[in-house]
Amino acid sequence: MAAVPGVQRRPRTTARGAPSVRTLDRGLRVLELLAREPGGLTASELARRVGTHRTNLYRLLVTLRQHRLVCRDPNGRYLPGTGLLGLAHGLAPDLRSAAAPVLAGLAAATGSSAFLAIADGDDAVIVSVASPRESPCYVAYRVGLRHPLTRSASGIAILAGRPALPDERPEVAAAREAGYALTLSEPEAGVVEVAAPVRIGERLGEASVGVVTLPGRDTAALARHVMAAAQAIADVLC
Repeated sequence: MAAVPGVQRRPRTTARGAPSVRTLDRGLRVLELLAREPGGLTASELARRVGTHRTNLYRLLVTLRQHRLVCRDPNGRYLPGTGLLGLAHGLAPDLRSAAAPVLAGLAAATGSSAFLAIADGDDAVIVSVASPRESPCYVAYRVGLRHPLTRSASGIAILAGRPALPDERPEVAAAREAGYALTLSEPEAGVVEVAAPVRIGERLGEASVGVVTLPGRDTAALARHVMAAAQAIADVLC
């Protein structure tokens, strides 16, 4: 075919290999990595984990920062940006709306950060958080935090709401029997997490509600508050 003056033909690429698709894939990978790292990651760490040159990653980070999807702290570490909150607000709106007043009450009753988590593949993702207003010292939690289902009370509680599996962790079976999950220093060192599965209509195993606090608290009392919160959310959704 004869070339048309002034028109450049683009090289053929597959959908998988298209530059724009690769860039999108890397951007999503960056957001996933930052969601798993509460302390953030440096550009070098991100480049190594994503598998791209730092120059390419810097360009990607500039775009993500422009959209407020990532931010950089004074130490040069990148963290999830406030723009992700706007995206999270559209996630499971009925569940979030039902949980909002319950989380506020749970935070006030326990003096701890209260959270709502949902299952996303093999992870538990925090989609809503309420902080205690009267407590002078508490563990902060943030929306968008992501942990493997098997490594946090929020995730174990979700698994406990599902049918038993032959190879499941003993903690899951124990949580199913007790009605709540309890973890110490998992997923974060030095914190206690208590969570209970939330029934969404007729469905279990998709969400959990809980609190995160420091060691030394009455975990039995926390568990009672958490299970009551799970029931309160379920009552609104039924």
